[in-house]
Amino acid sequence: MAKDISKELDLSNEKGVQGQYKNWFLDYASYVILERAVPAVEDGLKPVQRRILHAMKEMDDGRFNKVANIIGQSMQYHPHGDASIGDALVNMGQKDLLIETQGNWGDVRTGDDAAAPRYIEARLSKFALEVAFNAKTTEWQLSYDGRKQEPVTLPVKFPLVLAQGVDGIAVGLSTKILPHNFNELCEASIKHLRGKRFELFPDFLTRGMVDVANYNEGKRGGKIRVRCHIEEMDKKTLAIRDVPYGVTVSQLCDSITKANDQGKIKIKKVTDVTAKEVEIQIELAAGISPDITIDALYAFTDCEVSISPNACVIVQQKPRFVGVHELLSISADNTKKLLQRELEIKLGELEDKWHYTSLEKIFFEEKIYKELEQKHETWDKVIEAIDKAFGPFKKRLKRAIEKEDILKLTEKPVRRIYRLDINELNEQIKGIEADIQQVQFDLEHLTDYAVAYFENLIKKFGKGRERRTEIKQFDIIQARQVAIANTKVYMNREEGFVGTSLKKDEFISDCSELDDVIVFTKRGIMKVVRVGEKVFVGKDIIYASIFNKNDDRTTYNMIYLDAATGISYAKRFNVTGITRDKEYDLTKGSDKSKIHYFSANPNGEAEVVRIVLSPTCSARIKESEFYFEEQDIKGRSSMGNQVTKYPVKSIRFKEAGRSTLGGRKLWFDDKFGRLNTEEKGSFLGTFEDERILVIYTDGSYELTDTEITQRFETDKILLIEKYDPTKIITAVYLDNKNQQFNIKRFKIETTTLHNKYYFVKEGEGNRLEQVSTHEEPILVVQTGRGAQVRYAKFKTAKMVEVMGWKAIGAKLMDFSKTIEMEWEKPAPEANQTELF
Repeated sequence: MAKDISKELDLSNEKGVQGQYKNWFLDYASYVILERAVPAVEDGLKPVQRRILHAMKEMDDGRFNKVANIIGQSMQYHPHGDASIGDALVNMGQKDLLIETQGNWGDVRTGDDAAAPRYIEARLSKFALEVAFNAKTTEWQLSYDGRKQEPVTLPVKFPLVLAQGVDGIAVGLSTKILPHNFNELCEASIKHLRGKRFELFPDFLTRGMVDVANYNEGKRGGKIRVRCHIEEMDKKTLAIRDVPYGVTVSQLCDSITKANDQGKIKIKKVTDVTAKEVEIQIELAAGISPDITIDALYAFTDCEVSISPNACVIVQQKPRFVGVHELLSISADNTKKLLQRELEIKLGELEDKWHYTSLEKIFFEEKIYKELEQKHETWDKVIEAIDKAFGPFKKRLKRAIEKEDILKLTEKPVRRIYRLDINELNEQIKGIEADIQQVQFDLEHLTDYAVAYFENLIKKFGKGRERRTEIKQFDIIQARQVAIANTKVYMNREEGFVGTSLKKDEFISDCSELDDVIVFTKRGIMKVVRVGEKVFVGKDIIYASIFNKNDDRTTYNMIYLDAATGISYAKRFNVTGITRDKEYDLTKGSDKSKIHYFSANPNGEAEVVRIVLSPTCSARIKESEFYFEEQDIKGRSSMGNQVTKYPVKSIRFKEAGRSTLGGRKLWFDDKFGRLNTEEKGSFLGTFEDERILVIYTDGSYELTDTEITQRFETDKILLIEKYDPTKIITAVYLDNKNQQFNIKRFKIETTTLHNKYYFVKEGEGNRLEQVSTHEEPILVVQTGRGAQVRYAKFKTAKMVEVMGWKAIGAKLMDFSKTIEMEWEKPAPEANQTELF
């Protein structure tokens, strides 16, 4: 019986512990979510931030206060120690919005910490004082020790949570709201209030670039890609002058050094010369392309990072996941309500003021104050007499006269009575009535009033808060294409192994750890494997090389024996896509089939081979030539065309053939500044050994090859096309010093690739206006505005002779801000004049 009772007691105790643990955990989780990690939707602040701002408002006298004192003041409201308060205060100060700072507050770009709290100072910014505080519209609650009042939320009239951004990790959930641009938030609020659509994208103090294609309004599941700008100082040096959001200069340098140590990029050294502004210089290794290195930096280092937003806020004491559009809409509507409440309070105050001023005027104008001189039995009788004296004038008032009103009148000094100027009171009443009328008008037109409020914020605080982060769509960099070939791969033909550790065997190629190797065996089996130390692929290897996926130009020529029928077949094929580690039989499938002849041709070449039949066969002609160019290029699984039904003794190469593919077609994608073969962008032409001509807005030209990995700055390009040395270039440029447009016609005389040559007159502000390679381009010029618009055509080929590329050219016309130029654009019939 005792044992049964003890078991029952233990069980009940276990249940009690489990229940307590469950309740305590839920209490703790709720506390962390509501009181520490997640901001409230009303003001966009976490509790510690709100308490810091409230403490600073209590201390505010217009002067800077030591941060140590602010921390001490805030501890009256925040019961979690000085460290958390100090960290939150520095974090807000670094965002340069609510708090003005003085001293060393650290730097989010370099990761430098702020100085000790006793050395640095802060005060509320003018912006914070304007948008975040109003005791009359604030809801108050007792502080944790019951000694003071603190705000439940601050009456913030601005989408603060979107401007500052927020990170928070609670129990079971987290929040990450990215910062947005001040002016864009105000403009979006105006659009929302007007019922118009708006867009919002992140903006970071660290500058850089951001791809917002998958932002998804900052909701869970969205993602942005952030990059730093990488500039090419010269062919041997790159410079980084900003950092991605969330990455410090030291972290960025460490990631570059690590990628170099791992062989993913190849550089000489990284130098951090950051002072007031970020600057990291990267010295390239000899023979390494700057364009490929830039791509590799984005692919393998923190020069590009992905950020996953997760907007979560507290709404009615519960966490809620929302998008930035909804957050801004809630904030704009809340601002409108707060403005309405402020106007209603102001209206009530004005009406009270009007009431008392009117009472005061009647009190003295109608000499009611003389009741004070009468002999009344008690003070209450005096009050009654004054109230009765007001009787005939009560219709002139808007509300009843209260005892407090009369008491206030009686407290006026006697000297004030005799010096009273009735006209002054009349003027005061008129001014109050005008103010009441304005407030009533604003209440009736509340949307316009709220719009004007946001417009005023832009006017007062928007200067210097322009967008810092460039919104740009990024191209997808294939890591395999930009990885440095930092190792060597070998093969053992007989045993059938390929790998980086077979250094005593036959060398295949330099490669990177991301590459694949394609292998063909004598049996007719093809296989693609990842580069490794030692990988078995099949005995009797006849060819192995680095595999390039989607390569439709490398063509394999093959003659094989089908053992089942004894017939030899020839086939030509590409290998563009495969499944790694899968065996592909290139013959008809018989186990004893074999390859007689095999070649790999990078540009679709079709050679000639000599076929020698077995001397014992019954064929009349024992030797013949076979031309691969007569074979169509088909899929790798095709059977091929019959070559001979007789036994083959040998097949040997006789002579090289031409490419059957023709030139490679190239397009220029002006969105990403890339050459491509996927028909993206504008078609440049078909290329074999030709070059590309690029003409830039700064008045320079460059000849370049057709390497796909090149990067072009599209906003600086005026013309890009296939280079034809016989074409004449017609250029119109601004001579800023002489305030005139010059025109020149010339041919390219240089042959050096990847080098810019300036062909316009040197001078500050000089720029290329228009350029054409048409044989006889016609320039259409528009001058004037509105009814004064005039059009003119210039037949440029008749105006100037062809000259050297360094020549200044001839004057076309004087400069004017109203001039617009286009090539061969039909001008309107009216007001058109052909000048040349």
